[in-house]
Amino acid sequence: MRYVVGYTPDDRGADAVALASALGRAQDTHLDLVYVVGRHTPHVALDREGEPLSALEQELLAAERQGLALVPEGLEARFHVRRAESHAAGLIDAAVEYRAGLIVVGAASVGLFKRYTVGSAANALLHAAPVPVALAPRGYRRTDPITRLTLAVGERTGAEAAIDVALQAAERQGAPLRLVSLVELDAAGDSGEAVNAAHIHANTVLTAAGRRLPAGHKVSAEVAHGRTIEEAIDDLEWDDGEVMIVGSSRLAEKNKLFIGTTAHKVLRALPVPMVVVPRDYEQVDTVPED
Repeated sequence: MRYVVGYTPDDRGADAVALASALGRAQDTHLDLVYVVGRHTPHVALDREGEPLSALEQELLAAERQGLALVPEGLEARFHVRRAESHAAGLIDAAVEYRAGLIVVGAASVGLFKRYTVGSAANALLHAAPVPVALAPRGYRRTDPITRLTLAVGERTGAEAAIDVALQAAERQGAPLRLVSLVELDAAGDSGEAVNAAHIHANTVLTAAGRRLPAGHKVSAEVAHGRTIEEAIDDLEWDDGEVMIVGSSRLAEKNKLFIGTTAHKVLRALPVPMVVVPRDYEQVDTVPED
């Protein structure tokens, strides 16, 4: 597995490296730390010896040292500088070129419990990336392996790509998988009927997941409800080492991300990292080139 990590030499970049490391611990993952510069930035060579370095070259070399120093022992990583029109475009280009299985970025946030407000670069990724995007909350520094994956299964059928990614990740990580259906009672015409439908759908997905995961792999289902999606999220218990997976909006183009209204609500309340999976995404295993 190969991850593209959006790196900048600041707290947000450190958040991204930490989350990528935690996700990659159990999967023999290679991290590509990508530092994006403007399209018209002069070419720089980071491996020159015995030649004077420009201010930009010194800056990038310092960023490389800082970024790679954040990667825990046992994980392979490389540092890349890419020219692009935007941070998001550079990360998407890198993910396509490297055939990466995930883009990991730090997301700006305010308030308690490391909750998010998505910055412009992360927002652009959530509307255009062809691979899953993982968002690290502000201040995320955990690099130990993931302890549980939670998949938002909604109230109705669909989001098969997210289900596939969650099942494959749970198996590779060796982590328990929790299926959660979130019900916003104020938005339901009949609250009892909506909750019942959510239970039925969650248990249907649970039964199918049990058939696909190895014997003995822990998988469970829950329905969380509240007057708002935020209340439903608050009603759930969360592990420190947990990650939530959601599918992109049905409005998304095929194989592209588009984060919908419900996912935005979840993101505002979520105390753990989130991974958003493009519609119809098909995962491929990749390895770095020599």
